Amino acid sequence: MAVQKDNFRRLLQTVEALSDLGPALTAERDFSQTARAMLSALQQVGGAREAVLFTYSDKPSVLTSVASLGFVMMPDPAIIPLLPKHVHSLTTARGPVPVDPVSLDEFLSSNGNVAPQLFHCIAPLKVGGKLVGLVALGLGEGRASYDPSEFEALELLCHYVALAVHNFALTQTLTQRITENLRLMASLNGFYDSALEAFATAIDVKHVNLHGHSLRVARYAAAIGEALNLDSRQIGGLRAAGYLHDIGKVAVDKRLFGKPTSLDPEEFREIADHTVVGHTIVSGVQLPWPQIPEIVRWHHERADGSGYPDRLNNEDVPMAVRIVALADTLDAMISQRPYREPISLGATLSEIVRLTPQKFDVTAVQALLVQVRRDTVGSNRSPFLEGRIAESIGAADIDQLAASLQHKMSHGRHYLT
Repeated sequence: MAVQKDNFRRLLQTVEALSDLGPALTAERDFSQTARAMLSALQQVGGAREAVLFTYSDKPSVLTSVASLGFVMMPDPAIIPLLPKHVHSLTTARGPVPVDPVSLDEFLSSNGNVAPQLFHCIAPLKVGGKLVGLVALGLGEGRASYDPSEFEALELLCHYVALAVHNFALTQTLTQRITENLRLMASLNGFYDSALEAFATAIDVKHVNLHGHSLRVARYAAAIGEALNLDSRQIGGLRAAGYLHDIGKVAVDKRLFGKPTSLDPEEFREIADHTVVGHTIVSGVQLPWPQIPEIVRWHHERADGSGYPDRLNNEDVPMAVRIVALADTLDAMISQRPYREPISLGATLSEIVRLTPQKFDVTAVQALLVQVRRDTVGSNRSPFLEGRIAESIGAADIDQLAASLQHKMSHGRHYLT
């Protein structure tokens, strides 16, 4: 009769532990807190003073503690490396297993930072027949051994604990994979950026007046994209396109870049063909940014269809093309050329605004003005023009240009309606 009462009491304790465990498993909190709640429930039904919860990793095979209760000298974390024989024994074990110094060697290694001799009962945690963790109990309440009813209660709860540990491991693995992928992407983007920057330098080396042109176009295009709140991948694509936009010039006769007078029609056609040649070159390369070939081909197109090589209108080309086209024009105007001196920044911006929207995209020009204004007030983390504002142009001048552009566009819309 006393045995039946004890079994009934154990059953009630198990039901009570399960009711307490449910909210703990579904609570949105750190897993270490959930692990401690699970251990407390296991202590309750097993009558244990000491308990520790391990997760299992198979690469390499090791048990790592995530929480412990009652153990005074338990390391944090406790690590137990496993040999194949240990993994096999734990995987094939049926429910909780009583252990002693003799039988421990079948299940656990002594090569970690914790002595397995502290454990008197182990309960392998399995999901779908695969080992996901381990519960180890130390001393019982007033005794070292555990009776069969306690094993039954432990086994019941361990099914839920195993699922919780498995879900935690899946989350950790997913997080780790995402982190690794992001690191890989960052390293690849860094590699591409460095490699393309070197390539851009090689493209511009054909003439002294072009030195740094592609690097600056890349920086200006990326900054315009940043002002438009584009995401990091789009901004990276703009930078890469800036590096490569003039790649077709490697096939153009070097003498044309240094000619101090106007080009004749045949010479202009030869230079203009750099867009088509460049498109052919980059189309044969697998890059992370699929828009680069069309940017290389169309960066001399203009909004009114007066550009080349395909005489496309503004709506016919993607926004990325419009941004690089503007960045290219900006640098060409403020840089020295064999046939003229550099144009001042103020005059360049005024001319760009005057030619918008006939030649340039309004949104891109507004973003350009935003970045130049940030330079004038020193709010850019790194200068947009890198010291090229060596003239008296201030925030008020940029505001006036922005207002002029806005007035022009508002007037245009009003006139059309």
